[in-house]
Amino acid sequence: KQAEKTVHQKKEQSKTKCRKARRRHINLVAEFNRRQRKNIWLETHIWHAKRFHMVKKWGYCLGESPTEKSYRACYRAMTKHCLLQDLSYYCCLELTGKENVLLKQLARICSIDTGLTFKEACCLSGRFEGSLNLYRADRYPEDMLGPVTFIWKPRDGSENRQLWIWMHPALKQDILRELKAIFQCSEPEELYIPEPVTTSIQEGKQMDVVLSLGKKRKKEDKEGEKAVPVKKIIGDGTRDPFQSYSWISQNTGVVISDRTMEILRYRLIGPLSHSVLTETLKAASLQTV
Repeated sequence: KQAEKTVHQKKEQSKTKCRKARRRHINLVAEFNRRQRKNIWLETHIWHAKRFHMVKKWGYCLGESPTEKSYRACYRAMTKHCLLQDLSYYCCLELTGKENVLLKQLARICSIDTGLTFKEACCLSGRFEGSLNLYRADRYPEDMLGPVTFIWKPRDGSENRQLWIWMHPALKQDILRELKAIFQCSEPEELYIPEPVTTSIQEGKQMDVVLSLGKKRKKEDKEGEKAVPVKKIIGDGTRDPFQSYSWISQNTGVVISDRTMEILRYRLIGPLSHSVLTETLKAASLQTV
């Protein structure tokens, strides 16, 4: 009787889908979005998950160290070919405003005694990326915030300039708070409103066609209602999805925008890095209006 009871229980609990159903694109997207609700995945997550030991840090799921089978491949690519690292988990803050206003206030959180600053000629032109250490306003050499890298957008003839500052996710909140204080950016320029979890009109038409053919059925949730595919999660692991991501100053006119996970960042290491870039990226033709 006990054996028969266990057999019946197994039959009742085995409601998992077959592999063909699980591997459908619509089901894969819903499953991937469910698994990254707490820890955001990078664009290259699936590739790394097959070859690296993954860890959960700073709200992301990152590859920490390669497996035994990929150590030699990574070393060979780094010494003889080209090795690509995904640094998209680094946070990016965008500053937009007049050049003299930006330089005047940014000079308060860095010092020329430590090396390059934001007004270095080679970096200010936008040709090179700079790196420096940030401090709290007018507190050098005390109260260090941490190291950052920055790059200016080349001049286009207008008074306003754009500056992108890259930092580690552990430093983002402190640096963002300091930037908002020195530029007096208190009012959010635009509030972030998450998109409702619904399919687009085109996706809905495709589902209707599939249903009419009888080849695929919509998945149902626990309540029996027809569920819809979950959209890709927007945001990053260091920001609340309901928090504003852009602030403006009424006094200086400077706008601070959080561009984390909106701009991807990769690092190429190896002797063939330059040739890989030249073969991958093609220069666009300039079109004058």
